[in-house]
Amino acid sequence: MQDLVRAMFEESIETRRRSIALAGVIAETGRVLVDALNAGRKILVCGNGGSAADAQHFAAELVGRFEHERRAWPCLALTTDTSILTAWPNDYSFETVFARQVSALGQPGDVLVGISTSGNSPNVLAAMEEAERRRMQRIVLSGRGGGKLAALPGLHQVIVPADRTAMIQEVHIGVIHAWSALIDQACK
Repeated sequence: MQDLVRAMFEESIETRRRSIALAGVIAETGRVLVDALNAGRKILVCGNGGSAADAQHFAAELVGRFEHERRAWPCLALTTDTSILTAWPNDYSFETVFARQVSALGQPGDVLVGISTSGNSPNVLAAMEEAERRRMQRIVLSGRGGGKLAALPGLHQVIVPADRTAMIQEVHIGVIHAWSALIDQACK
């Protein structure tokens, strides 16, 4: 059992070490978020499963606080309204559940952050396409080479250099914390 735990921690450390190369793109995407918030815009976040939890985590860091007392920032996880998450897919499709919310809530200049460890989540892809139609900035957190999301033009992308879901998710949380620190520091 100790060997398994040790192996997982070693893999996590190595994945994070490889991800240090992403510092520039993480800072660049952080600047997109900071600029939007400083311009009075909002952030929408979506993902499935563990990525849904990460979306909610990011919204909590911005609406609540990260490490410093500051004003609340407008950030909404599109994964939290159970009525929308059950009614829309029941009547239409789960593939468009996030796109529908982007259509209702997104404005030009807002930012949509889509989280997908595979880069292939159909509902995140549809949300990104709707965000483009609404002239929103778009950021993707993914792994496994970026999947289908990597093929969409005009996206800001943070692609974790890993294939294993757990390792990708660990780095995604690190990226979310880095963005939160940048926002704490740079937003007025």
